[in-house]
This record gives sequence, C-alpha cells and structure tokens, in this order.
Amino acid sequence: MPKIVVTGGAGFIGSHIAESLAKDGHEIVIVDNLDPYYSVDIKQKNIDIVLASGDASFINADVTDLNAMKEIIDSTVDYVYHEAAQAGVRISVEDPFKPNNVNVVGTLNVLKASLEADVKKVINASSSSVYGKVKYLPFDEKHPTEPVSPYGVSKLAAEHYCRVFYEVYGLPTTSLRYFTVYGPRMRPDLAISIFTKKMLANEPITVFGDGEQTRDFTYIDDVVEANRRLLNNKSTDNIIMNIGSGKRISINDLINALKQITSSCSEVIFTSEQKGDAEATLSDVTLAAGIIDFTPAIPLKEGLQKFVNWFIFD
Repeated sequence: MPKIVVTGGAGFIGSHIAESLAKDGHEIVIVDNLDPYYSVDIKQKNIDIVLASGDASFINADVTDLNAMKEIIDSTVDYVYHEAAQAGVRISVEDPFKPNNVNVVGTLNVLKASLEADVKKVINASSSSVYGKVKYLPFDEKHPTEPVSPYGVSKLAAEHYCRVFYEVYGLPTTSLRYFTVYGPRMRPDLAISIFTKKMLANEPITVFGDGEQTRDFTYIDDVVEANRRLLNNKSTDNIIMNIGSGKRISINDLINALKQITSSCSEVIFTSEQKGDAEATLSDVTLAAGIIDFTPAIPLKEGLQKFVNWFIFD
C-alpha cells in the first residue's frame, strides 16, 4: 500500500483524512508542529485517533523547516496531503506575516521536498477565501480571485506555486478549494463550535454584522471523500476544484437551525462587522462532479445534528 504524508495531520481536516486513509491500510505519517493556536490537547487527541486507526506514525515538525520536510518526504513517500496551514481569516488581518510564512513558504518547502523525492502527487488544501469579492454566485473555478484577507492571499499564492511546480518541474499537484468545513473535531474557534457551546449553556451569542452574510457549509465526510478520490487519479493533475455543499445559508438561519437542535434560548447580540470577512460564499461543484464524481452527501441539518451529538457526548 502507498505511503502517505499528511501535513497538518493533527488538525481538524488533516486528522480526518489521515484516519480514513489509515483505515484503508495505507501507511500514514502525520506531520504537525502542534502550534498552540488552539488547544494542543485537542490536537493530541486527534493524533491518538489516527494512530489507533492503522499503520500510522507521528512526527513533530514544521512545514516552514525545509530540511525537516526533506527528511520526512523522502523517496519512500508516494503521496502528500498538504493540510498544514495557519488558518483564520480574522487572525490573518491582525498578523499577515504568520499566514504568509506558514501557508506560502511552508507550501513551497513541501513542494520542493516532494519534487526531490519524486512523489506521485501533492494534494493541496486551498480555500474559498481565494475568491473574496463576489462578482457572481455560485463561485465556479473561473470566478476572479480577489481575496479580501491576508489568509486568502496566502492560499491563492500556494495554489500558484502548486501550478508552477507542475508546469515547470513536472510535479503532479491538485488543489481543493474547501468551503467552510464543519463536523466532529472541528476547531473550537469556528462559528459552529462557538455557537453550539454557547447555546448548550444558554449563553448570549455574538454575531459580527447583521447576520445576513451567507456561507456554504461543507460536512467533513464529504471533504474526506473528495480527497480519497485523488489517489491514483492522473485526470486531476494540475487541477483546482471547488469542494463544497453547493448550498448556502445565512448566519441568522444557521443560528436558528442550531437553536432548534439544542433547544436553546440564547440571546443573539449583533456587533460591528469584522475586517476580512467575506460577504458570501457558494460553491459550484460541477467540475469536481465531472472529474472525480463528487456529490456532497450530507445536508446541513443532518451534519449539524451529527456535530452537536459529537459535541455533547465526546
């Protein structure tokens, strides 16, 4: 079975991908620097889940360290899932240098090491944040890319490096533009996590703006399935694809849906908008449907129920 490196494998999306591939019998190497951006205990728990799922190991290393990447991504590695990133639109507004260092320089290091190791493919985790300013909806892959946050800029730069490493050096790469992924093990600083915690305690919820901004929320299982379909798939070389639900919901409607699930009476408090937040996101997944037969399977209300159940009983 192929040997697969998953950078950022202690995180939300990375750990789910690593767990799924380990259960399939692949040899998995989790690479993560355990950055305390959020609780390291959460990340360690994710690692333990992956290690218990099959032939998996963990290496504490940083993608910004080129020598470390060259040591880890060697000639025995077949595929690299590059999920490591400095996430967070709002934190990138406060400090644009860290996302540039991790998301741009880190990606460049992973690509350089992968090229020298002659890996079969690098699958790069990108983001709907690359679109930014809305020209039309839904976003297809030809929509102009005008990011409105340093985070979005860094993910777009990473995409371009992936493209160039394919076109100039011949390294097969694929970039997936994720649309607001949610589900069990999601980061505690994300809206659904924050809202759920507050609602279960019947505490007030703060909403930035008027709550009418819309998001395309994508359940984690759909994201994992899309990633799985990239193994041994030459038709996805040098391709950028949207991975989303193809539906959108306002933040106000999201809150109402969560209130119904949690039977909460939390008060909603509206405050000023945050710089860097997108006005709307909505994915057109036609390309992914055609190339990898991707069809999102988990509707939002079902996914929210699954998340709340996990949140309560985990």
